[in-house]
Amino acid sequence: MRQALALALSGVLTGGLAACTGPRVETVAVEPVTPPSGWRTPLAAQATLEAQWWQGFGDPKLSLVVERALERNPDIAIAAGRVRDARAAELNARAALLPTLDASGGVSQARTVNAFGQPSESTGAQPQVQAAWEIDLFGRLADSRAAARAQWIASQAARDAVRLSVASTAASGYVTLLALDGRLKVTRETLAARSDSLRLIRRRVEAGYSPKLELEQAEADYQAAARLIPAAREAIVRQENALQLLTGDLPGPVTRGASLDALLTAPVPEGLPSQLLARRPDVAQAEASLVATDRSLAAARKRFLPSVRLTGAGGLAISSLLGDPITIWSIGGSVLAPLFQGGRLQAGVEGAAAQRDQAAETYRRAALTAFREVDDALAGVVSADEQLRINRAQRAALAESYRLARNRYRAGYSPFLEQLDAQRGLLSAELSLVQARSDALNARVTLYRALGGGWTDTQLLETLR
Repeated sequence: MRQALALALSGVLTGGLAACTGPRVETVAVEPVTPPSGWRTPLAAQATLEAQWWQGFGDPKLSLVVERALERNPDIAIAAGRVRDARAAELNARAALLPTLDASGGVSQARTVNAFGQPSESTGAQPQVQAAWEIDLFGRLADSRAAARAQWIASQAARDAVRLSVASTAASGYVTLLALDGRLKVTRETLAARSDSLRLIRRRVEAGYSPKLELEQAEADYQAAARLIPAAREAIVRQENALQLLTGDLPGPVTRGASLDALLTAPVPEGLPSQLLARRPDVAQAEASLVATDRSLAAARKRFLPSVRLTGAGGLAISSLLGDPITIWSIGGSVLAPLFQGGRLQAGVEGAAAQRDQAAETYRRAALTAFREVDDALAGVVSADEQLRINRAQRAALAESYRLARNRYRAGYSPFLEQLDAQRGLLSAELSLVQARSDALNARVTLYRALGGGWTDTQLLETLR
């Protein structure tokens, strides 16, 4: 009788398992992104792409700011916390594949009345060990674990993307701070020159050699230059506070090393289009997220299939009323097959499919954005270098023009307005030169970031694939 019942149950289960299949869902076919054969703005590589690329600027203080930001930045700490959380989720999903083992035990003391009206006291205990295991017949639990693992890998790539962003922001912020120092220096030098001119004109007016109009013009020009200094100081304080926040510190001054002009122009790194997608952590994050959603979709489909669970327990029944302990045990199995869920399982599959499509489009967008950013950065380097060359030539011409105008005025061959115009043009050119120098350096920071900043985690990508 027992054998017949077992055979019947086995036949029912086999037929049910064979008849159950997960639903098919339509997913978007995403067009693959093929790396271009070359960049629109080709530049000859001057150095390899190193992980500590900021050292190429030749300023130890800049390197210190970047490294301190990588150690203490709150955003990086938050990203590291997400990695830990994702790792815990992966371990939890892996644990679902393994059997569980629990132990229980209890002690009781009782006093009862027997059939003869006599009291009877007894002490008993029942230690027991229980085991349970869900058999992953269709791979649902394995898919869930693979999805959690891919999310863990994505969180690691996201953390590295934050690190790259923080490093480039710190380097760019330090360069900008030096540029603000340069602007303040130019303004002070201009103010000193205009102060000398103002004193000279005041003496000439008092002696009757120059009209009072020139004195008023010189005074207005002096105040115009003086007005620039408070604004420059405020900008420096704001930039210092921004860098301090980036490094996880309270507002305060930032120690400088070399001046803006003393910074080395970092060499152009090598970056082949065919290697770009493996060098950018944000692309790796998008790829890992796509793998995770694929696995999650597979697991959601398999929720329509039955789940099989085995259970077992064994222990002892110990009592003062018994001469010897009695062993107790149980073995069983159960099958849970969804029959009606009100559309919950189908909705879960549709949601997983939608998330998979979003992840696929996100990966394609990340890849296209990566190529665009590199091409933009290369064009930015060329443009910034050309503008720097032009600004230097313009500044040299205006400096000579100012020297000639000043000599002509002091010799009495030209009015003060000619010197004033030349001095204004020189100030504008010097400020533009400082900005052009800053733009040229920041263009290389942008290029290093666009190329991935030397990020290569071959083991992480191989684990994913």
